[in-house]
This record gives sequence, structure tokens and C-alpha cells, in this order.
Amino acid sequence: MAKQKIGLGRGLDALIQEKKVTAPVANTPAPDSEGITKLSIKKIKANPGQPRHTFRDEQHKELTASVKEHGILQPLLVRAKGKQFQVIAGERRLRAAAAADLPEVPVIILDINDQEAFEIALIENLQRDDLNLMEEAEGYKELAEKFNLTQEKIAKRVGKARATVANMLRLLDLPNGIKKMLQNGHLSAGHGKVLLSVEIDQEKEFLATRIIRENLSVRALEKIVEKMKAPPKKKRAQKSDLPLDYVRHLSEKLHQHFGTAVKINSTKTLANGKKVKGSIEIDYYNNEDLTRVLEILGIGSDDL
Repeated sequence: MAKQKIGLGRGLDALIQEKKVTAPVANTPAPDSEGITKLSIKKIKANPGQPRHTFRDEQHKELTASVKEHGILQPLLVRAKGKQFQVIAGERRLRAAAAADLPEVPVIILDINDQEAFEIALIENLQRDDLNLMEEAEGYKELAEKFNLTQEKIAKRVGKARATVANMLRLLDLPNGIKKMLQNGHLSAGHGKVLLSVEIDQEKEFLATRIIRENLSVRALEKIVEKMKAPPKKKRAQKSDLPLDYVRHLSEKLHQHFGTAVKINSTKTLANGKKVKGSIEIDYYNNEDLTRVLEILGIGSDDL
């Protein structure tokens, strides 16, 4: 069968029709009128280079139950690999069929090269929304590095905007801890894009933890990062109205009197002559401690 250079951006159906093997492959049953062949599960091997690495147990159990009840409804895409066949698309179905003890599965055999096989696997998973963010990013990276494709060509093949592919590839520059959060779905691609604008990795990781803890939206994160990047406000010239040694002396006296830490912020005079108010902060640690402090101040429970 003559090979043609194809662009996958127009969809998988066109590619499958062009690359479908319609004649019987050696030692396999002949395909039916739709090009579907029944193959023994023992002849089919998983593809170690496929973009999807994470298989959830719960989804696997549900699919296995469905396969036991209804069989494989959609054929797997495979290609000949020596005396056996390699899965291009449908590894979850193959695993479920094996778990359901099916002796054979329906397949469509394609005549394609390594690059086309990887592209089909990537696109099929993207269409099913089966890839996590990091698997998608790693898939684009492999197309770029292994097959020397530009971001523009990758975008055309997978049917995405070039900017989307570029932003996904940039996620690979994040610290490993954050990539794990993206992989698990705890952070979105939007969160990752904003975190990339933070220079220090420790700050990125702190913010990532805060996103999850406080359930921050991308917009809320943007505001926090903007505030972090804003130049510090210039402090107004000011002078304390009380000597520092005297403030420390008073704080110690009040500490002894109340039996707890007391912080004094003295009034201050600004360069323009205006006054900044002072304050006294008395620490307490529980309701009983508060009652004790109030009693020292001469405030009983009857006064509340």
C-alpha cells in the first residue's frame, strides 16, 4: 500500500480510511466489509511509547464491567509489529478485555510509521479527554524532540492553537512538585501559566499549595502575583514619640502586671507634622485567660 504524507489536523477518520489495511495480514483472519478484524488478545501488546501513562482503577473496573456485559463496542487501532500487533489507540479497552477474560477483540489494522502512530495515540486521547495536563505536555514535547516538529506543525496536527501548544510545553519548566499537582488535576493549566511568571521556585511552590488550600481561582492568583511583583511602597519618614528603651521598659512592666505578652506601638510623628496613632496589644490564649485579663483591668463578667 503506497504511503502518503498526511496532516492529522483534518481528523482521525480520514487518516484511518487511508491507512486501513484491507487485505488479510499473514496468520490473521480476513477483515470484514468495514475493515475490522478479530485478533487474539495474546497477539496484541501495549505500546510502551504511548502518551497516556495513568490508568485509574475505578475507571478500569467500570470499563471491565461494561465489557463483560456488552463486549468491545469500538475496535482498537493496531499495527503489525513483527509477528505480533501493537496497540495504537484503545489500550484501556485491551486491559478491560483481558480482565474480562475475552479471548479476542475487534481491531482495525493500520499501515503507519512511528510518528503517525504516536500522533494518532495523542489525538485519540485528546479527543477523549483522557490525558492529564502533564501527559499532554509530554506528548507535545515528544513530537517536537523525537520527530522534529515545530509548535506550529504540532498545533496543526492535533487541532489546537499554536499558543495552546506553547503554553502546555512551558508547564514542563515548573518544579516537579507543581507538575505533580497539575498531573493529579489539583491545579489547572491556567494556574500553571500564572505560576510560570513567578521567578523563585520556592514562591511558586508556596503559591501552588495556597491555591489548593484556599481554592483560589486563576484570576485570584493573578492578583496575588501582581501584588507580589509591585514595587514596595516607600515608607514615610516618621519619628517615634517615645524612646525605644522606654517602650521596652513599659512593655516589660505590663508583661509582669498581666502575666502575658504586651506589645506597645507608640504614637509617631510624620515628616509633615501629622500624628500616627499608637496601640497596646495584650495577648490571651483562651476564654479563661481573657476573663483573667479583664478582671485585672477591673472589668467583671457582670459588666459585659
